[in-house]
Amino acid sequence: MLSIRVRRLAIAASLGGLLALSAGLPAGQPRADGFAAQIAALSEPPGYFDTDNLISNERSYLEVVPALRGPGGGVYIGVGPDQNFTYIAALRPSTAFIVDIRRDNLLLQLLFKSLFALSTTRVEYLAQLLGRSAPAPIDGWHKATIDEIVRHLDRAPPLADGALDALRTRVNAQISRSGVPLSAIDLATIDRFHRRFIADGLELRFHSTGRPPRSYYPTYRELLLARDPSGVQANCLAAEEGFQFVRSLQSRDRIIPVTGDLSGPHALVAIGRLLSSRGERLSAIYTSNVEQYLFRGGRFSRFAANLAALPRDERAVIIRSVFGGWDGSSSHVQPVSRMLEAMSAGRVRGYHDLIGGR
Repeated sequence: MLSIRVRRLAIAASLGGLLALSAGLPAGQPRADGFAAQIAALSEPPGYFDTDNLISNERSYLEVVPALRGPGGGVYIGVGPDQNFTYIAALRPSTAFIVDIRRDNLLLQLLFKSLFALSTTRVEYLAQLLGRSAPAPIDGWHKATIDEIVRHLDRAPPLADGALDALRTRVNAQISRSGVPLSAIDLATIDRFHRRFIADGLELRFHSTGRPPRSYYPTYRELLLARDPSGVQANCLAAEEGFQFVRSLQSRDRIIPVTGDLSGPHALVAIGRLLSSRGERLSAIYTSNVEQYLFRGGRFSRFAANLAALPRDERAVIIRSVFGGWDGSSSHVQPVSRMLEAMSAGRVRGYHDLIGGR
């Protein structure tokens, strides 16, 4: 665990590079006019949360997927790790923003983005994420079931040191092409995240600082193999079509990771201005259980104001997770308009009012 002083130095170094990009100053990385500049323009100073959040702890995350499938288009906003990709694959938005208070999440998203760029198929993506050998020949694996891919990964040993070092070199080179200014601490964090995926493999679980994973936290294997309420394996890596859609957005820099607080003064406000300038509208926002923490901190009303100011489709929804019960979580969809109407009518005075009125 980092000491408080080291953590503050890490945040200062990371934020310094980000602000340098925004100001057009040299920051040790080439400037990008698109992807990196958008991150800089939209981001806020980072905050702290006591979790690595490399994967979701929401066993229920697919419960909402049938309600998300539709004609596509619009803009998606979400928090956290690669659970967002499954919602993106279901919604088919034109653009997505992944907004999280932790800068570490931005770094994790850069790792994912690089692996999408370095992989042509799902099995390659997972093999490189988990540091395993991809099957040879790769032809035909685009039709494989996720069960078959998982079986391959179970049999494949971790890469030897030389091959692993070569993989990490390729990943870092791909990340550098994004133009996002990264400090030595940032790069070490990305390396640590990738090596956690490699060390734990399909048994990786969500981890909070100072306490072991809870028994109901799913493994990465369970998240990949999970089924939605209709019985369909609906993770974005369960079928090639979903993977390729997310990969296409990544390749066009249409999935933008942003460091920001949903209740903060800048990130959502700046995204709203950007959407207005483009004539785009919000179609869905995934908040996990962040609203619970916003109520605890007395900041929920500021989030609601930020949300209300976003240009949105009349059918726009909030995707949220509610924790409690033997399996940990349940996932729900609520129209944004319904939540804002309840807020305006004074029917939402606390978190239980919010989740009870869904």
